[in-house]
Amino acid sequence: MFISFEGIDGSGKSTIAKLVDEKLKSEGYETVLTREPGGVKIAEDIRAIILDKNNVNLDDHTEALLFAAARRQHLKEKIIPAFKENKIVLTDRYIDSSLAYQGGGKKLGVDEVYKINIFATDNLLPNLTILFDMDPIEALKRIDKNKNREVNRLDLETMSFYKTVRQTFLDLANKYPNRIKVVDASKNIEEVFNDTMKLIEEKLNERE
Repeated sequence: MFISFEGIDGSGKSTIAKLVDEKLKSEGYETVLTREPGGVKIAEDIRAIILDKNNVNLDDHTEALLFAAARRQHLKEKIIPAFKENKIVLTDRYIDSSLAYQGGGKKLGVDEVYKINIFATDNLLPNLTILFDMDPIEALKRIDKNKNREVNRLDLETMSFYKTVRQTFLDLANKYPNRIKVVDASKNIEEVFNDTMKLIEEKLNERE
C-alpha cells in the first residue's frame, strides 16, 4: 500500500502523516513514514539545493527536474524496497506536489511536469492520495505561529502563487477522484485525523 499526503504548506499534512503512522503501527501494520523531497541522503542533498533561500536564481525548469530527480532516488532507495517487504509506505508529498507547485504555481504546465515525473517514477502512483485542503491565507497564519518550522525558498512566493497551487490540487482531485480524496484541513486536528483514518481504513479493507 502506497499512501501520499498532499496539500499547501501549513495544511497540517505532516502532522497528520505522523499520527497516521503511529496509529497504523499500533494496529500491527508495518509502515514506513518518509517525505519528499528527501527521504534518503541523495534526495535530501537535492532538497537542500532546491529549498536554499540563497538560490533565488534557480530556474523553474531546473527546479522541476531536481524534484523529479530527488523523487527517483527516493523511490529506488526507500519506497520500492519497502514494498518488497510488504510494508505500507506513507509519504509526505509525492508527484502531485510537483504538478501543483511547478506545473500550476510556476506555470510550467501540469501535463509537462507530469511527463517528466512519470519518466522518473516508471509510472508508479499511490494507491491513495489524501489532499488536505484549506484557504492559503489561513494556512500561512498557521505557519507564522509555528516557530519550529523550517523557512525555505518557497516561502518567498506570493499569495497568488499559493492560491494557484491550491486550485491545481483541487483540479487534480477532480481529475483523479478514485485516487485523490479531499479532506477539509480547516477543521481541528482530531477531526482531520479521524476523516483521514476513515479514508485509509476504507482503502485497506478494499485490498484485503
